[in-house]
Amino acid sequence: MRENASSPPFLKTLRRRSEFWLTAVILVVGTVFALTARDFLSLANVIDLLETYSVQSIMAMGLFVVLVSGGIDISFAATASVAQYCAALLAAQMGLPPPLVILAGLAIGILLGCINAALVHYFRITSIIATIAMMSVSFSLLMYFSGGKSIYDLPDWWTDRVVFFETETASGDLVRITLPIVTMIVVALFTWAWMTRSSIGRQLYAMGGNPEAARRIGIGIGKLHFVAYGYLGFLAALAGLMQVHRVGESVPNAMYNTELAVLSAAVLGGASLTGGVGTVPGVLLGIVLLAMLQNGLNLLGVSSYFFQIVIGITILISTSITVLSSRRGRRHRIIAEAPVNA
Repeated sequence: MRENASSPPFLKTLRRRSEFWLTAVILVVGTVFALTARDFLSLANVIDLLETYSVQSIMAMGLFVVLVSGGIDISFAATASVAQYCAALLAAQMGLPPPLVILAGLAIGILLGCINAALVHYFRITSIIATIAMMSVSFSLLMYFSGGKSIYDLPDWWTDRVVFFETETASGDLVRITLPIVTMIVVALFTWAWMTRSSIGRQLYAMGGNPEAARRIGIGIGKLHFVAYGYLGFLAALAGLMQVHRVGESVPNAMYNTELAVLSAAVLGGASLTGGVGTVPGVLLGIVLLAMLQNGLNLLGVSSYFFQIVIGITILISTSITVLSSRRGRRHRIIAEAPVNA
């Protein structure tokens, strides 16, 4: 008690933030893997991790916005798959120019996101139910019409690697800063600035924290639903296009089953499932931690199924902490607002 009372205010604030504890966990995990897994901290491995997880990071930025608004979306991976496959068809079979292909893919993502918003706002369907249904419908239709066949004959403008910086390390490894990495950085910076510096970002936080209060002060709840889910649809489509650029082909089920990893990174980074809470740095730290865990376990030869266990445990722990924190905060508010007997 005496130590807490003498602690500087900034230190108390820092300890309450999920980013502080995530950074501490990342340092511990990184130290363990650096001592046990060969080449874990090599520059080539770090840059490779950045590119590998750039697609998930882009989708996580969109999911973060939806979570802050008080909703949840499970269909973004299916949206990414549909958008990139439709764009691949336009590029490979119809030979459309790059601007039209890219715009078409992004438009499909926004459209699917807006359908989710309409189901949530106008039909009053719980967001998780609506988006699970959309995930099932979108992915099933994609597999039905595509027959599960991949598209390999994509144009060079899409599959040729875009490299902004390239160097060779002393060990002979090639290190490259590529388009997916730069796109991830731009998306993260834009999302951070948008959510912290714009009126729409503040309104999304307000709606997620208390939708009824937000409605009473004149915030357009319906408009914000379309903004949040439309933004996630846009970023999901962008992530799908980046995935095709990375691997050089369009695979219908390439993005399937990435929902839990992205969701766990978001909630691990402090984005509350009840809305109104979360930061872009926190979500990125969540991505970093999961990337380190998967890469380190792979280098140690641990089964990939164990990583799925880690994801499940992460979601359970993060959700439990969120619920307990909200209960504790509610209890403190009740005590503070209670009348004091003379």
